[in-house]
Amino acid sequence: MSLTAIIVDDEANSRTILRNYLGKYCPSVNVLDEAASVQETLTLLASHTPDVLFLDVEMPYGNAFDLLEQVPDRTFEIVFVTAYDHYAVDALNAQATYYLLKPIAIDNLIKAVDHVTHIKQREAALQDAVLVPKIQNVKGKITIPQQDGFEVLNIDDILYCQADDNYTKIYLNQGQKLVSKTLKYFEDSLTTHGFVRIHKSYLVNITKITRYRKGKGGSVVLTSGKELAVSSSKKGILLDYFK
Repeated sequence: MSLTAIIVDDEANSRTILRNYLGKYCPSVNVLDEAASVQETLTLLASHTPDVLFLDVEMPYGNAFDLLEQVPDRTFEIVFVTAYDHYAVDALNAQATYYLLKPIAIDNLIKAVDHVTHIKQREAALQDAVLVPKIQNVKGKITIPQQDGFEVLNIDDILYCQADDNYTKIYLNQGQKLVSKTLKYFEDSLTTHGFVRIHKSYLVNITKITRYRKGKGGSVVLTSGKELAVSSSKKGILLDYFK
């Protein structure tokens, strides 16, 4: 499993050493960027979602713990990298994953990366298990993945789903969601619950169809007023629902 990382240290030489060590001894780690201060790190976290932060403790204009207080809902793991051992208790209280002392021992760095990888693998396995739609276990509900976990939707609130490459747009009675799952994923999950694939791009909630317009494939009008094309190859499947 690969990991994405940000290195935070006010000393450029220390950042270079750690980056080189990771590249040579931990090739599964992709360093996204580097920062030298709390503010630089916050700026990077606004545009990156790393798996792990390699974090020095002492920095100008604030320290690592000041930084973490400003990121209360973090999803990344923390590996402290410091020349001082007296921060260990504070690191533990900050729920750090690992604590490395400078100069960095290669064996300890590899152990830290392995430990973070193991945590992320367990998270991924749990997410995969949770995010398989639990429609049979929780009647009328479906879970959809979010960056920080998952969200539960009422199936009856879904008007239709639209393919968007490897993503799916879910249109609801109110609003919409973009989910990092293919339309086939939702087709497999929802077909037995009143949804029909009417087009390569559309999966529709049958109960939301108010009108069918004739044509080569035709089109359907939903309760929201939205009109969606029906492909000729899917026309028969759709009409079978209304026999």
